[in-house]
Amino acid sequence: MADRQRRNLHVVDDQDDGTDQIIEDIMEELNKEDHPDAVMEEKIAQRRKQTRRRIVLAVVIVVVVVAAALLFINLQTYSTGRVSDTYPISSAADSRYQEFQNGVLKYSSDGISFLNQRGEEQWNQSCQIKTPMLVVGEKSAVMADKGGNGILVFTKDGLKGEFETTMPIEKVTVSEQGIVGAILKNGSTPTVICYDAAGNILVEHKTSPSGMGYPLDVALSSDGEVMEVTYLYVQDGEMLSRVAYYNFGEAGEEVTDHQVTYREYNGSIMASAFFLNDSVSVAAGDNCLTIFKGEDVPQEVVSIDLEKEVKSVFHSDKYIGLILKNEGEGYELRLYNSSGDEALSKDFTGEYSNVKLSEDQVILYDGRSCSIFMSSGIQKFEGAMDNNILEIFPVFGINQYIVVDANGMERVRLVK
Repeated sequence: MADRQRRNLHVVDDQDDGTDQIIEDIMEELNKEDHPDAVMEEKIAQRRKQTRRRIVLAVVIVVVVVAAALLFINLQTYSTGRVSDTYPISSAADSRYQEFQNGVLKYSSDGISFLNQRGEEQWNQSCQIKTPMLVVGEKSAVMADKGGNGILVFTKDGLKGEFETTMPIEKVTVSEQGIVGAILKNGSTPTVICYDAAGNILVEHKTSPSGMGYPLDVALSSDGEVMEVTYLYVQDGEMLSRVAYYNFGEAGEEVTDHQVTYREYNGSIMASAFFLNDSVSVAAGDNCLTIFKGEDVPQEVVSIDLEKEVKSVFHSDKYIGLILKNEGEGYELRLYNSSGDEALSKDFTGEYSNVKLSEDQVILYDGRSCSIFMSSGIQKFEGAMDNNILEIFPVFGINQYIVVDANGMERVRLVK
């Protein structure tokens, strides 16, 4: 009987009827209900990630579009200057102008004033100078009476010092601290003198044709401690240029006349001397260019033979610029960096009496005609302004320039 009953029994196999999954889903939902903050934080994190991706994508698109637009703009050569604003300047045509400290120095034999970019006078200093010459640095400027005796030193805030020399002025320069270097005529023995802004003599160095030679140019480091002088010396009918550096600080205390560096150049007239910065200075001649490096004791590091006639020499704190006469017609614009590497070589035609470097742009102008080259080699502008250009320089904005002419100060945008 028992065997019979067992034979009627059978085993029920486990079958996946979905019950376990249903239970798991219910428990998961219950867990979520027990922790609502975690769910919300997860959703917020996901939204933040999506927002960041969208922002990054938008920024990338904007950068690409702006870069492409700027590249397109900078690769163009423009031919017209469109005047957007004009700011009248009194007696504009009777004065000369020079870019300085994001504005303009306006000067004449009657005085000097500083104008902002809207032509508004910031200060005015009257004086009586027969033949004014102006030399500007980054922070200081000096106006002198060429052939006379008056010297005035300025900063952006106005007059820093005024004094008279005892001999006629031939050349001047100024350091960023307002120290003035001057070459004074004195018959056959010219004198190189350094003054502070009040006119006190700091250094006096007399020269003679039979000694160092005739001084051609003088330059000062930004602190006025190092002075560079180029001389012309004639020996047995042959021209010889000399370049000397004088250190009036500790480095020059133990040497004769404070002279720490001396070089000679046969057959060259080294008419230009200048500092690019405290550690790089230059002597430029009619057939060569030399670069010196060193703050206390400058040493020649590069000497470049120029195979063409030099028409103009100019510079900024980054580049040395030359206008060279081509054998045929036209000229070559050439830039060197502070290491003496050629940064630009560009041929052009036309006669320009003025050339300058401003914000990595070479600007040539004469009368109404103007040509602008970027340091990259792109010719940005070739054309004519409405009136004769007295001064021009770039300002903030795409293709924006300040042009000073007989009408006053104009804001000009370059267009096709």
